[in-house]
Amino acid sequence: MSRKTKDTNLTRRDFVKTVGLAGLAVAGSGVTGAIAAPEAPAAAVKATTVPKRKLGKTGVEVSSLCLGGMFDTINNQLLLKQALKWGVTYWDTAESYGNGLSEEGMGRFFARNPGARKEIFLVTKLEAKGGDLSGRLDKCLKRLQTPYVDLFFIHSLTGIEEMTPAIKAWAAEMKQAGKFKFFGFSTHTNMEDCLLGAAKLDWVDTVMFTYNFQVMHTPKMKEAVDACVKAGVGLVAMKSQAGRPGKHEIGGEAKLDMVERFLRRGFTDKQAKLKVIWESPNIASICSQMPSLTILSANTAAAMDQTKLAREEFDSLRRYALETKADYCAGCGKICRDAVGGAVPVNEVMRCLMYHQYYGEPELARLTFAGLGEEVKLRLTEVDYSRAEQACPHGLAIAALMRQAMEMLA
Repeated sequence: MSRKTKDTNLTRRDFVKTVGLAGLAVAGSGVTGAIAAPEAPAAAVKATTVPKRKLGKTGVEVSSLCLGGMFDTINNQLLLKQALKWGVTYWDTAESYGNGLSEEGMGRFFARNPGARKEIFLVTKLEAKGGDLSGRLDKCLKRLQTPYVDLFFIHSLTGIEEMTPAIKAWAAEMKQAGKFKFFGFSTHTNMEDCLLGAAKLDWVDTVMFTYNFQVMHTPKMKEAVDACVKAGVGLVAMKSQAGRPGKHEIGGEAKLDMVERFLRRGFTDKQAKLKVIWESPNIASICSQMPSLTILSANTAAAMDQTKLAREEFDSLRRYALETKADYCAGCGKICRDAVGGAVPVNEVMRCLMYHQYYGEPELARLTFAGLGEEVKLRLTEVDYSRAEQACPHGLAIAALMRQAMEMLA
């Protein structure tokens, strides 16, 4: 292909940056201002709503695309209505999302649409470190205007040892009381170890974990996923776009090849990152933050399009993953935390940077960073990160990123 696109004076790189990275809606979405992607191949098979998959041993079928509620649901009631219409019937929220405002917005929707609650597989989450799980769960249910949630997660697990006998007893009590039907945890730290641990706990029904084109092919991740599948643990992917913490994305020819290849098939690069996960039958759903109708329409279009990816497309994403490896924090938090003597939760700070840099959510980034505590702020620029940088499997410039976090988030 020429370095110049036909009939334009755009370079090949500029074309990809302008169109391919937009990640907006595909043609036919009906959203004003959407960027139309090329037509899908004639052989494409399209569903009329988002397909469903079984969620492990729960036996329940959930939509393969989950609405992540980390946005202003109160003022986006139309989006909630449209998600339901398009078959996105798995909704995920948490106490910490907007300090309960996300739950409140969903509760407002259920109150205004009484029949909708029965159609939605509803999830909320609480961090165990806050204590008083029973009282806080009751407040969650009150905000959600429902007597129960379908699935409850212990939020942001960093190690399987946090799933204590007391948590097990509490989960059984809440199930007996009808407060939730199924139980599990979410994790974006030390995911593989948490999954391997979950496979050994018969009282864990489901796990939501960071899973994307950057981490899905590692031997340990494959082992962990296989163990959970064998144990019947339902698996839900999150952080599917592999957002970067740094200011500037690393990328070259592999990125251009990946974006162009998927554009020719009718997908943006962001849709492709979802589709590569759906290719695995082991993943029941992908939880995606979709704060606008444009993003919702793009993601649902990708979910409804059942076109299978070709081997060369998988290979293209693999090459892109290798090319951008040094720009991605893989969540192996134990490695970097141990390397700095536990002084700073490096991967948690990386997550805050990702919210700011990749998702364009500075307020969320600052709130999440503030939740790490004042001690983290005080230590952030005082710690020697040289050992952590040597130990990092992706070779991240940890010291520079920690300075960046202090400048942007403190």
